[in-house]
Amino acid sequence: MVTEGEPTDFVKVLHLLLLSFSWGMQVWVSFIAGFALVWQVTLHTFGLVQSKLFPVYFYCLLGSNFLSLAVYAVYHPRELLDWHESVQMVLYFVALIMAGLNAQWFGPVVSEVMLKLREVEEEHGLGNQIGLRSQREAYAKLKEQDPKYKSYKSTFGRYHGMSNLCNLLGFICTTTNLIYTALNLSTI
Repeated sequence: MVTEGEPTDFVKVLHLLLLSFSWGMQVWVSFIAGFALVWQVTLHTFGLVQSKLFPVYFYCLLGSNFLSLAVYAVYHPRELLDWHESVQMVLYFVALIMAGLNAQWFGPVVSEVMLKLREVEEEHGLGNQIGLRSQREAYAKLKEQDPKYKSYKSTFGRYHGMSNLCNLLGFICTTTNLIYTALNLSTI
């Protein structure tokens, strides 16, 4: 690897900490916390917790991805990149874009529509049960009977799906960069 200058030990540690922070936060929020929480609290409480947690999560992810890209870019000038480093740079950039989309667009829309869904569900006595399966038929019936609820459900599903896709793509990028960095520790 050709670099413009050698990073100090502090920069190397900072780079690893940023990547580790991003990856650990993504694992916890994406795969552990939600699954544990959904079986412990009511559906509406779960939605409220997510609506408060996700903006903080997305902006922390955005910041750490930006700093990771910046640190990497400083010590890997574009003119000197080999194809492995170019791919890694693209992965940092994609992770940054995915976090940005979630922080600025998908996350706020999902939270807004979730609150509208919650209002309609509360009018019909739904959402105060624990777990996802307890009143499945009642939710399906409400979706068939209320066109506004059906529209909200459709919008929520679309934006929630896009948010999840962005989160997953960002996670894959961060994981790949973390693996590449671990395999090439001497060249950070």
